[in-house]
Amino acid sequence: MKTSLCLLGVALLLAAGAALAVALRGIPHYAVPAVAARPAPAATPAQLALGGQLVRANCAVCHRNPRTDRLSGAPLVDVFPGLGRLYAPNITQDRRHGIGAWTDAELAAVVRTGIGRDGRFRVIMPHAVHLSDADLQALLAFLRSADPLVQADATPTPAQAPSFLLKILTNTVMKPSPLLPGPRPTPAPAPALAYGRYLVTGRYACFECHSRSHETNQALRPEQSAGYLGGGTAFHDRQGRRVHSANLTGDPDTGLGRWTPAQLAATLRFGQSPHGPTRHPMPVYSAITDEEVRGIYAYLQSVPRLKTTVPK
Repeated sequence: MKTSLCLLGVALLLAAGAALAVALRGIPHYAVPAVAARPAPAATPAQLALGGQLVRANCAVCHRNPRTDRLSGAPLVDVFPGLGRLYAPNITQDRRHGIGAWTDAELAAVVRTGIGRDGRFRVIMPHAVHLSDADLQALLAFLRSADPLVQADATPTPAQAPSFLLKILTNTVMKPSPLLPGPRPTPAPAPALAYGRYLVTGRYACFECHSRSHETNQALRPEQSAGYLGGGTAFHDRQGRRVHSANLTGDPDTGLGRWTPAQLAATLRFGQSPHGPTRHPMPVYSAITDEEVRGIYAYLQSVPRLKTTVPK
């Protein structure tokens, strides 16, 4: 009995010490990845158009401030409240409060890995591990452009207030993504299946929200994410109501098995699905091309079908 009590006391002491260490450490810092960045040539109109499409689809949902109508940051209202008070930062061209002083290499590092120029791990932010080099350059070109969305705005980002739960998660299971070696080309639009896989796992990263949960996603091997593309990740809409991502697999009853390419196009471009309008935080991809729709449709119909009942 004495031995058991001593062991229990030691275990409790170690647990308390570990909890204190996590609480004091907070969100971890890491060495900033070295990303090779060549001098960017003058952006072409096509490149800026693609970059604007990527930023509006992947960044604006969280970073657009409704008061300024710029990417000057906003509270993250879609995440589980138990993670604390978190904010999408200012990513306008303001040199003090935004990313105006960041280099392309620093921006590429945080986009791909989640590690900022100060070494702090940016939690919640998706990591564009599989984004092609050309698409990444287009995204950066738009962030440097004269578009009103990214013009300098001096709105400061409030200090992050992570909960103890989030501190535990970021010191255990939530980690930055490593940089993949070698160049990352953009696949050609044909064959549609390979192109669609890139769009779903790279350019638009649909799997990040449309699999079972953010906690079980596999950034390096998207297809190994739990419930891959079967939906179910929980969010909150603009009225604070709980919503869940949809099943994108080809299941005819709970997924997209009965959908046509035209119905998918209307959902992506206009937010009008066969079952009614889409809800925040689902973006509207107004500039998505017919080739992209064909690729996404072909790939979604090819992945293993999952029968998932997503709450309405």
